Amino acid sequence: MPSPSISRPARFRQTRVLIVGCGDVGLRVARELLPRCRVLALTSQPERAQALRQAGLVPLLGNLDQPETLARLAGLATRVVHLAPPPGQGSQDTRTRHLLQALSRRGRVRNLVYGSTTGVYGNAGGARFNETRPVAPTTPRAQRRVHAEALVRWWGRRAGVRASILRIPGIYAVDREGGHPRDRVLKGSPVLRREDDVFTNHIQADDLARACVAALWRGRPGRVVHASDDQTLLMGDYFDMVADLCGLPRPPRMSRAEATLALSPMQMSFLSESRRLDNHRLHAELRVTLRCPTVREGLGLA
Repeated sequence: MPSPSISRPARFRQTRVLIVGCGDVGLRVARELLPRCRVLALTSQPERAQALRQAGLVPLLGNLDQPETLARLAGLATRVVHLAPPPGQGSQDTRTRHLLQALSRRGRVRNLVYGSTTGVYGNAGGARFNETRPVAPTTPRAQRRVHAEALVRWWGRRAGVRASILRIPGIYAVDREGGHPRDRVLKGSPVLRREDDVFTNHIQADDLARACVAALWRGRPGRVVHASDDQTLLMGDYFDMVADLCGLPRPPRMSRAEATLALSPMQMSFLSESRRLDNHRLHAELRVTLRCPTVREGLGLA
């Protein structure tokens, strides 16, 4: 899919887009938008300002945990990409609440895209489903995401903003720090034996960035979209494939009982949720054609 910026009229070049949570994916979103848009990036780290400027962005200092620092965000941009994670504790996302309060002070925002997680579904027992499935978060971090989604939908209705939500699975890219699946294989981290294994879903980082941009113009009010590629694999098969493609030994297999003793609760949480995502809306509504519909293509080995 060509970037929406390519076919936009001249006024598109004047659009101001604010990226909140401008890490790896946020910078990829910015590259899709520049130079046709003026891109602003919120950062709480003054030392990042120069790097953001060098990337062509306008840095804005502010901290989502300190709402008094967000006053200048009001009225700055007509479109917002919100990729910042929730706080590390609690059941609510106070950061999203603070952001939306700041944006409400001057009603200029027309579109907002929130990057959520597919973890909001909890364990689906390997079922394949679309975005109409009810959420069933089983961890505090997933509960915080559900809370953020509810805030975004409520705010969009109240403020008259087309606020849409992307539910995102595992993100990877060969040039993403810590985001190459080979890194996990190199650590020798175990996977579950086939009879205990879980289905997993993925998205290549540049494809995710393009989905964010598409949602800025094509996202429907209050709509949820699975930002997932076209491939679904058992987690063990996924890492076996990565190992084979990279010429590495396959990861060791173990039973779920053995994994419970050997792995941390955080690691086990990722091995306890199984789902297969239907991404029809990504293609049909956002009109995204994935450049990396499978992991093989995403690793440049197709």
